[in-house]
Amino acid sequence: MSDGKNAAEMKQHSFSAEVGQLLDLVVHSLYSDREIFLRELVANAADAIDKRRFEALTNSALSLPETPSIHISTDKDAKTITLSDDGLGMSPDELTQNLGTIARSGTKAFGEKLSNAKPEERPNLIGQFGVGFYSAFMVADKVDVVSRRAGEDVAARWVSEGKGSYSLGPAERDRPGTDIVLHMKDDAEEFIDPWRLRSIIRKWADHIAWPVVLHEPDEDGKEKEETINEGKALWLRPKSEITSEEYTEFYRHVARAFDEPYATLHWKAEGTVEFASLLFLPGARPFDFMEQSSRESRLHLHVKRMFITDEANLVPNWLRFVQGVVDTDDLPLNVSREMLQSTPVLARIRKAVTKRVISEIKKRAQEGGEAFTGFWNNFGLVIKEGLWEDSEHRQEIAEFSRFHSTRDDELTTLDDYISRMKPEQETIYYLVGDNLNALKASAQLEGFRARGLEVLLLSDAVDSFWPDRLHSYKDKTFRSVAQAHGDLEKFALETEEEGEAADVAKLSPALKDALGDAVKDVRSTVRLTGSAVVMTSEGGPDLAMQRLMRRSGQEMPALPPVLEINPRHPLIRALAERVEKGESVAEHARILLDLARVQEGEALPDPSGFARTLAGLLAGTVEK
Repeated sequence: MSDGKNAAEMKQHSFSAEVGQLLDLVVHSLYSDREIFLRELVANAADAIDKRRFEALTNSALSLPETPSIHISTDKDAKTITLSDDGLGMSPDELTQNLGTIARSGTKAFGEKLSNAKPEERPNLIGQFGVGFYSAFMVADKVDVVSRRAGEDVAARWVSEGKGSYSLGPAERDRPGTDIVLHMKDDAEEFIDPWRLRSIIRKWADHIAWPVVLHEPDEDGKEKEETINEGKALWLRPKSEITSEEYTEFYRHVARAFDEPYATLHWKAEGTVEFASLLFLPGARPFDFMEQSSRESRLHLHVKRMFITDEANLVPNWLRFVQGVVDTDDLPLNVSREMLQSTPVLARIRKAVTKRVISEIKKRAQEGGEAFTGFWNNFGLVIKEGLWEDSEHRQEIAEFSRFHSTRDDELTTLDDYISRMKPEQETIYYLVGDNLNALKASAQLEGFRARGLEVLLLSDAVDSFWPDRLHSYKDKTFRSVAQAHGDLEKFALETEEEGEAADVAKLSPALKDALGDAVKDVRSTVRLTGSAVVMTSEGGPDLAMQRLMRRSGQEMPALPPVLEINPRHPLIRALAERVEKGESVAEHARILLDLARVQEGEALPDPSGFARTLAGLLAGTVEK
């Protein structure tokens, strides 16, 4: 890179005060992941090539070589990583301006030239050189930069250990461009491994437009070259030029999936904030999707084609299954994750992206069919989290949500449910449980079926929460059938009742006395047609919510249920006769309550006692 004479002519300079502060910030605070240094340096190299291409539009002497590229090589013995590019390069003065001070930035100053350029002539500038460059000192204890500006014959060398000063002097380079040599720290030698470099480039800079070429020795010790980035920013290309196969390939790459995407959303937003976006609704649910510890979105945020983070939360948590890339020019490349959370630019991007995804789901829902049913079966339980937590979009989510119901085995919308409601019906009834088949057989539904009242069957964990938060849909309120005491009397029966109703005026208080504080009340009900008893709740969370809270370890105060009895059931009629004769029903009362618990899927407080009591009663029946 330079001979002894040039080395002797190196002159010492002090960093500006701003650079000294910046170095400490970058090395210790700005970046949370040390591998980011490679992204920054590759971004700068790509930026330099773009600059040269732009300058060559008006000065053919600056034309790029036939195949401009970025080269990365390593030397394990010397513990170095070298990055070389065919970009515009820097003069000695520019090295001082760009690397010795942050008062100016090569890219920022260059950007002033763009104001009079035609849109198609503007290169895709990445970041601000002179800021991200210093991330090299996170992994290197010394950095050498040799650069030759296109159109000039001289080269210069810049050297620093990042401790307050740098050296600048003449050097030699046979063509325009820049070489950066990183002398790696002992605790950063992992980055010298070509495999590590390859994985970083594919993670952070896979879609840089210029080839990134990795040099490494083969099995015979000869050097081999491999282009390690795809070099295709698919989201910036016109949709008319992209095949479905290319979309699928990109989806599988970014999502690390093997399925076909259910929907592809490719658009460019223009206005107060500009960004390009290529998003996908997956066609299949990842096998570990519900076991993932994080509920946050992992959409990739790019700035001028460079990957910045997948932790920008570009869509709400309930859309975390959405995959893809959002790329904007309206953020600086070196923006920190902390800054991302507070910048108004990102807030506007989030709003626009969320609106677009919701619009796509609504469109697909209107189309319906097996494709949307499959999508809903894969991700509906996550989408319904939005009914609970997203006040801004809650009604929109409700509009395209799907639910099982007592009508048939097909999923229904709330609009379709409302269209089938009885004229006098003002309430959307639902039943929550742990298992769809168990819900279909629930005793809670008997009276509703007998009156032709449709009930939504909700078996996902979040179903215990969102109905209270949504509260109503198109002026129809939600109500759990387990808390709908008194509602059924408003509706006429559509089937004849079997059996004569017993007078339970004495039986109900007798059962309540026997059960004591284990129940809040015992009362006759019209909600049952085939079962003897059912448990309901009153004045608190319904039974399903209480079970969920207990399972999740939350403290759940004792809320005694209401035991409702069917006066037409043979068992209840027989017990009413026993009470009329003055006989005890204490043992029967405990059995009835335990039967109701079993029906609700609740654990019995004393299974052995239940078994003994039931066996005793059965034995008495057999003996008679």
